[in-house]
Amino acid sequence: MQGRTRLFACAMRLFLRCFRLGRRHGRSKLLKRAGELWSYGKLCAKSLFYNSLTNSDVIIDSLFEPIYWLVDHVTRWFGVAFVCLVIVLTSSIVLIVYICLLPLILDTYSPAWIIWHVCYGHWNLLMIVFHYYKAARTSPGYPPQMKTDTPSVSICKKCIAPKPPRTHHCSICNRCILKMDHHCPWLNNCVGHFNHRYFFSFCLFMTMGCLYCSISSRDMFIDAYNAVEQMKSADRLRLRVTVSETYYQTPPPPFTFKERVFHKCIIYLWVLCSSVALALGGLTLWHAILISRGETSIERHINHKEKHRLQKGKVFQNIFHYGRMNNWKVFFGVETKSHWLTRVLLPSAHPPYGDGLTWTHSPTATRRTLLAV
Repeated sequence: MQGRTRLFACAMRLFLRCFRLGRRHGRSKLLKRAGELWSYGKLCAKSLFYNSLTNSDVIIDSLFEPIYWLVDHVTRWFGVAFVCLVIVLTSSIVLIVYICLLPLILDTYSPAWIIWHVCYGHWNLLMIVFHYYKAARTSPGYPPQMKTDTPSVSICKKCIAPKPPRTHHCSICNRCILKMDHHCPWLNNCVGHFNHRYFFSFCLFMTMGCLYCSISSRDMFIDAYNAVEQMKSADRLRLRVTVSETYYQTPPPPFTFKERVFHKCIIYLWVLCSSVALALGGLTLWHAILISRGETSIERHINHKEKHRLQKGKVFQNIFHYGRMNNWKVFFGVETKSHWLTRVLLPSAHPPYGDGLTWTHSPTATRRTLLAV
C-alpha cells in the first residue's frame, strides 16, 4: 500500500514538472513569435517609407503636403478672381483721376504742369496696361515633351521628363516652366523665361504710377480728410437738434452730396495708391536685386543652400551671373543704346534673349554652353 502511494506521488511530481516546462517553452515561443512579427513589421515599414536621401527637409515637406495641396488648388481656382480684382481696382483709380483730379488740374495748374501731368500720366498708364496684359497672356515657356537633343540636368519627378537648366515644376500649372521664377496669382500665370520681363516691368511701372498718384494728391488728401472730419462733426451736431425745433431752424448741410463723394474718392485713391506703392515697391526692389545677381526667386533659395553645402575653402559661383550691367542688358534684351528707349521706356514685344533651353554667356562675352548647378 505504501509502495503504491509512493509511486503515485512520484508520477504526480513528474507530471507537474513536465507541465511547468511546457508552460515555459510555450511562453518563450509566444515571445519569440511576437518579436518576429515586430521585426517583420519594421522591415515592411522601412521598405515602404525609408529612403537613404531622407532628411529633415523631406519630412517637413511631407508633413506640409496637405497644406501645399490646399494652397495650390485655392490659387488655381481664385486666379481669375485676383485678375478681376486688379482690373477693378486699377480702373477705379483711373476713373477717379479722370473725373475728379484731371478737371482740377486743368483749372488750377499752369500750362507747363498741365503738359507734364497729362503726358506722364498717360505714358505711365499705357506702360502698366501693356505689360500687365503681356505678362498675363504670354506663355512663360515649356520644355519640349518630345525627345530631343536639348541638354538636361535632371528628370522631373512629376512630369517624368528631362528638365533643361533653370527649369522647375509648377504644382499649380502642373507642368515644368522654363527659367521659372514663381507662380503669380495676380496674373493667373507662371512667371518664366518669356514673360519675366513683362512681369517686372508691370511691377515697376505700377509702383511708379502709385507713387505719382500718392505724391500728387497728398495735399488734396489732407484737405479731404479734414473735410470728412468736419462732415462727421456736422452730422453729430445735427443729431442733437431737439424735436421742438422746426425744419427752418435746422442749419443747412455744409457739404453737398457731390462734395462728400469727391472727398471720399480722394481719400480712397491716396490710401490705395500709398498701400500698393509700399507693398509692390518692396517686391519690385527684391526682384531688381535678384536680376542684378542673375538669379530667379527659386534659384536664390537653391544657391543659398549650395553655399552652405560646400565645404569650407570652396567658393560658390553662379554661372548665370554675367555682371550687374550685363544681367540687366540680357534681361531687357538691350543690344544697342537706342534699345534703352525703344525696349525699356516704350512698349515692346521683342522676345527675350535665348530660347530658355540652353544658356550661354551674354552677347558681349564668349559664347559657352552653361548648365545649372
